Amino acid sequence: MAFKQTFGKILYQLVAKRMPLSDGHFSFGSKKLRAFCGKLILPVCGKNVNIERGAQFASDLKIGDNSGVGVNALISPCVTIGNDVMMGPDCMFFTSNHGMADLSVPMWRQKSSAPKPIVIGNDVWIGARVIILGGVHVGDGSVIGAGSVVTRDVEPYSIVAGNPAKLIRKRTRQE
Repeated sequence: MAFKQTFGKILYQLVAKRMPLSDGHFSFGSKKLRAFCGKLILPVCGKNVNIERGAQFASDLKIGDNSGVGVNALISPCVTIGNDVMMGPDCMFFTSNHGMADLSVPMWRQKSSAPKPIVIGNDVWIGARVIILGGVHVGDGSVIGAGSVVTRDVEPYSIVAGNPAKLIRKRTRQE
């Protein structure tokens, strides 16, 4: 691992991750410090990125310009987030699952499945406490309602919600 990435991880874990929220009255430069750490750690970290307090993310996360990672987010490996993405607090992105195929072996002893990438398009709004499972592609301009569990692809300009997430309606220009 490169020195730059190691330094970024240490700085993030020891200091930046614990600093106040980015938009608080007394943020003490937390948004800038977390963005700086993101640029050291991540292979792709766009301009004006906001990584919020308590976020946990894999070092292969790719995040575009003007996008955010919500407070206390948990992001597994193999996730790509496009440009202009808003994310509420407590969102979770899971790209792999526990093995369970062999009934003669306890599940905790079985290998996890290979990661299935998650791709979040541009101009997407992900509400609070959303769970997105592996292999899902969220299309450009989509909105995912708070508390939803996304198990399937979301078409561009869709509003989805629920468990499992279902289409509520399509976004139109009049909104």
